[in-house]
Amino acid sequence: MLTYAGLFLLSAATLAFEVTLTRIFSVAQFYHFAFMVVSLALLGFGASGTFLSLFPQLKERDPARMLPLLGWGFALGAIGSYALTLYLPFDSFRIALDWRQGAVLALHYVALAAPFFCSGLAMGLSLAAHPEKASRTYAANLIGSAAGCLLAVIAPTLMGGEGTVLLAAALAGLAALTFQHRPISNRSIETLASSVEPHSRKNLQSLLPRLAQLALVALLILAAVNTPRWLHIRLSPYKGLSYALLLPDAELVSRRWNGFSRVDVVRSASIRSLPGRGFLCPDLPPPQLGLTVDGDDLSPISHVEPGIADAAFTDCLLLALPYRLRPDARTLVLEPRGGFDVLVALAEGARHVTAVEANPLIVAAVRDQEEWAGNLYNDPRVTVALEEGRSYARRSQEKVDVVVLSLTSPQRAVTSGAYSLAEDYRYTVNGFDDYLARLDEDGLLVVTRWLQVPPSESVRAFALAVEAVEQTGGDPATDIVALRSYQQMLVLARKGPFTPAELEAIRAFAAPRAFDLVYLPGIRPDEVNRHNVMQEPDYYRACIGLLEAEDRKAWYREYPFDVEPPADDRPFFDHFFKWGQAPEVLAMAGHTWQPFGGAGYFVPLALLALAVFAAGVLILLPLAARRRRETGRRKPAGIMLGYFAFLGLGYLCVEIPLLQRFILFLGHPAYAMAAVLFALLLFSGLGSLLSRRVRLGPALILLPILIAGYALGLPVLFEATLAAPLAARLLITVIALAPPGLLMGMPFPAGLALLEQNAPTLIAQAWGINGAVSVVASILAALLALSSGFSAVLVVGAACYVAAWGASPIFTDARR
Repeated sequence: MLTYAGLFLLSAATLAFEVTLTRIFSVAQFYHFAFMVVSLALLGFGASGTFLSLFPQLKERDPARMLPLLGWGFALGAIGSYALTLYLPFDSFRIALDWRQGAVLALHYVALAAPFFCSGLAMGLSLAAHPEKASRTYAANLIGSAAGCLLAVIAPTLMGGEGTVLLAAALAGLAALTFQHRPISNRSIETLASSVEPHSRKNLQSLLPRLAQLALVALLILAAVNTPRWLHIRLSPYKGLSYALLLPDAELVSRRWNGFSRVDVVRSASIRSLPGRGFLCPDLPPPQLGLTVDGDDLSPISHVEPGIADAAFTDCLLLALPYRLRPDARTLVLEPRGGFDVLVALAEGARHVTAVEANPLIVAAVRDQEEWAGNLYNDPRVTVALEEGRSYARRSQEKVDVVVLSLTSPQRAVTSGAYSLAEDYRYTVNGFDDYLARLDEDGLLVVTRWLQVPPSESVRAFALAVEAVEQTGGDPATDIVALRSYQQMLVLARKGPFTPAELEAIRAFAAPRAFDLVYLPGIRPDEVNRHNVMQEPDYYRACIGLLEAEDRKAWYREYPFDVEPPADDRPFFDHFFKWGQAPEVLAMAGHTWQPFGGAGYFVPLALLALAVFAAGVLILLPLAARRRRETGRRKPAGIMLGYFAFLGLGYLCVEIPLLQRFILFLGHPAYAMAAVLFALLLFSGLGSLLSRRVRLGPALILLPILIAGYALGLPVLFEATLAAPLAARLLITVIALAPPGLLMGMPFPAGLALLEQNAPTLIAQAWGINGAVSVVASILAALLALSSGFSAVLVVGAACYVAAWGASPIFTDARR
């Protein structure tokens, strides 16, 4: 029983470390870097199976001697590999210019795989040594992993991301102590006092190492609560916070962690921001602080007087236009971060502003500035809703005059596709439908995006407005206007046609502020490209071309970038890459100051190729090494091991899209990761316990049917329950994922039990292959979702379980 407890603790430590790594590297580097590092770290699991296959004599030894060493191996490996990434950092911007960065990245892969190798080897040894107990062993692993997911969300609030790494190491140390079976009792402690006799001295000698280990665990826990400075995260020099801290008078005002973000506030006289201003704007912005989330996307907190009702600097902003059209507006601002869009609304005469911000740390950071920031989030005209914007828009029944979708991301080059992987459910056709539903008659939806040449993200935002207006029964030719400054484009979608008086007011607003008209109903070609003059009126032509296209799908296909409006099934607003761009992107590689030398989209593809190669080696090497000694096996080894490969591929092709789909439902990736992994792993653990009581064949038939049903049914579930409170949505998530989780936990231990009867020497290889294929699957599933959507990935997962069902008779006739 203590062995199961040790596996539970080690598995919890493993998942807590893995999830925390995604957070740490999202802060220290960028989203895509976290994705790569954690995916390749999973190679440690596959490597552990290969190691057992190449050294089968390990399985003949007593695992009780190895497991404590592996527990401490994980603990020291986790701390050591994390420290390596701090003191030998990877520079993604220089990789195309400096070959040494490739070596650093490879070293990170190997180092980060080490703790996972130890954890995987402990699990593999336990399975190989006692295959008859596979269901209980696998259950301890999965249920412990579920607990680790929750820990990774709760612990950073108390001790930060760095402290959570140390806490995971402490859990692994506790696992090592648990594996040693003999708890330190009062009687053992009394032995210390009576150590004068030889027998007592012998007991003391055996007890001291365990006391030393217990002291080390206590030290790790203390260090987790108060993390040493030498283990603090070191930001990439290319993140917004790093740039801000380089300013001569920069001062860090505050730093806070929660389970899904790190929020920093920095002070400097040089921080000034007036997004969307015209170049004729005579007024300077007020003094400002900079607020960053995960070290990036700097947002201003402005110094204004409490009760602000007017500010000269807002007059020349694009965002002032909707309030000139709708004076005394009831306004809904979604994700205002530092509150600049709320400030503009109040200064331009809005009657009331509802600010919907999902991150309580952001709201706390603004409120901390009190009167200096005008008590903005405590202003009686402002209501703050701590909720995800989509959920609030679906739940609220209140009608407003203006809905503002705040622009939270900085201006970035999009040609490389380096930022394609991030899901953004705010910018989908389904999301725009929700926002339009909150508008009163004649209300305005306000969207701003950065300008790019050739046009990309602004054209996609315009296309989103076009599709959403059509779906809600409007006419985009009469219900949408667009104009631009020298940096941003503003899109207004109206509930009904713009009136002639409103169109005249828009022209009168734009001209003296040097804003260029992009599209208005009835616009003339001579009205565009007058102030911020481009070589060609590309934005006007793109918007007119989109509206006038007889076959809009064909227009999207012919456009240089992928600007087709995203949907909830494929919510990748920043994914503009088309294969026709490949020659240009490759030609730019190493000649542009972007992550991975400007070839960002090809990095996941290269990673996939590397993972396929590594997994192939992990599979083929042990098979080749053992083939001569096991030629007499009764059943084909390839099909047997293929069964476990299909299980690994199928599990990840279900898990990854569910993680991404539930981001919308739960409001944040961290909540989705914790809840989905917790539910799937918990119920998979229970399914493992039930695997000896349920026939494998029917379970494998029912599972793909259920998965296919989820591909069709999840959008319906979300549509019906997205407006529910977060606690209710968390409960719905756990209940909804119980059936697939239960069934997904059965095939692996059931297969191991059948393998024990037919080819017990393949158990270690089965564990290794399952882990190695999981690495490939985690990358492949993300890329498939990027190109084809989450439903398609779920269908692939269902097909993998069908293939596993087809391979299962090779063990036996699949009858229990």
